[in-house]
Amino acid sequence: MKLTSLRMISKDIKATVAFYEQILGITATWYTEDFAELSTDSITIAVGSIRTMKMFSEGLTDFAGTKSTIIEFLVKNVDEEYERIKSIASEIIQEPTTMLWGNRSLLFCDPDGNMINFFTPVSEEAMKKFS
Repeated sequence: MKLTSLRMISKDIKATVAFYEQILGITATWYTEDFAELSTDSITIAVGSIRTMKMFSEGLTDFAGTKSTIIEFLVKNVDEEYERIKSIASEIIQEPTTMLWGNRSLLFCDPDGNMINFFTPVSEEAMKKFS
């Protein structure tokens, strides 16, 4: 089994895709007006509008922003990323902070309220884990 993508359902797909294009520095591929993908070296972030959920079931309409999941990205320098995205993200939950497990972490939200963690390993143990 291989994890290939993470799909998010958005109330405003255009704003959400534009946000991820800005924070990831890549351009999305739009397949329809209700579905786009942003592919990184390690995973694809798929974004669908809430209308796409009706294709699965008429009762699936209320999604987005539960804050029960954190999408995590390993970045070269979390402090530099913070300076770059602080004007893009509408909600910064935690400014860059060194966590007990050795990662320097920045936690913020996308336009739908999904949490995103940019992190950089800073302790010897954390750096070894991600090398």
